[in-house]
Amino acid sequence: MTSINRRFTTAPMMDWSDRHCRYFWRQLTREAVLYTEMVTTGALIHGNREGFLRYDELEHPIALQLGGSDPAALAECARFAEQWKYDEVNLNVGCPSDRVQNNMIGACLMAHPKLVADCMKAMQDATSIDVTIKHRIGIDDLDSYDRLQSFVGTVAETGCKAFIIHARKAILQGLSPKENREIPPLIYDTVYRIKQDFPELEVIINGGIKTHDEVAEHLNHVDGVMLGREAYQNPSVLMDVDQRYYEADAGETDKKALVRGMYPYIEAQLIEGATLHHITRHMLGLFNGQPGARLFRRHLSEQAPRRGSGLDVLEQALELVREAEPQSAAE
Repeated sequence: MTSINRRFTTAPMMDWSDRHCRYFWRQLTREAVLYTEMVTTGALIHGNREGFLRYDELEHPIALQLGGSDPAALAECARFAEQWKYDEVNLNVGCPSDRVQNNMIGACLMAHPKLVADCMKAMQDATSIDVTIKHRIGIDDLDSYDRLQSFVGTVAETGCKAFIIHARKAILQGLSPKENREIPPLIYDTVYRIKQDFPELEVIINGGIKTHDEVAEHLNHVDGVMLGREAYQNPSVLMDVDQRYYEADAGETDKKALVRGMYPYIEAQLIEGATLHHITRHMLGLFNGQPGARLFRRHLSEQAPRRGSGLDVLEQALELVREAEPQSAAE
């Protein structure tokens, strides 16, 4: 087993946490564990495997999240993760979308703990890297604490040691995936209770966390915290992570310098056929709260998708942000 430190992690987010996003986040934190978007086993086995698995070495520590429910297919994909030198492979048992339900992927698997255990065991047998799970606190009316405790216990019997728990249940009938991230109430105490009942497990909490004060409070009860939408929409929150949670030196504090540090990467990606928008769409929230932030976002949103847009467009956007900076939103 590897020994990555999941004290602070970023969530797997479809259409958001792609390789360009993760490379950008690495300018802000060198230590946080970054998770890929969910990739289905079918896509890896039958699709453009290199396109799904490719990443930059700078992205380590990095975890590949898989969606699937066939133990053999998940085992094969876990081997791919090791071959591509991912630090961890994670099974998605939390996504509530109709599309994944129809393929027995995601949160609906919480109703089938024995199958999940079989999947986890197959993945563990296939690889030497960490195999972890991300799940909800329940689904639909299967939301009692006893059921959750039994689910965690069944999976833990396979040897799985790290559980990332989204502190909401999923309502699979009647709510959209977006609504499932907002409407079911957050019940953090349920996740704390799992840690109390399974002290030997590594428990990472996820769901609705926005500030470092909130992170610090959660760390009084669990082993790690996962940020999703806040890390994406307000990426400057990541700038304090290394110093706060890893006792590492603070990195670059000049946000413009951080962006300009990506110029060689961006140039290389443009040569390969990416558009500027593919990369800069992940940066739009970096200057939130600063003078000129809206102009920065508008300029990139309008100009970056245009064919032929290059570093000059990004430089123009940076010049719209004025130097007088208020106190960081991460503090």
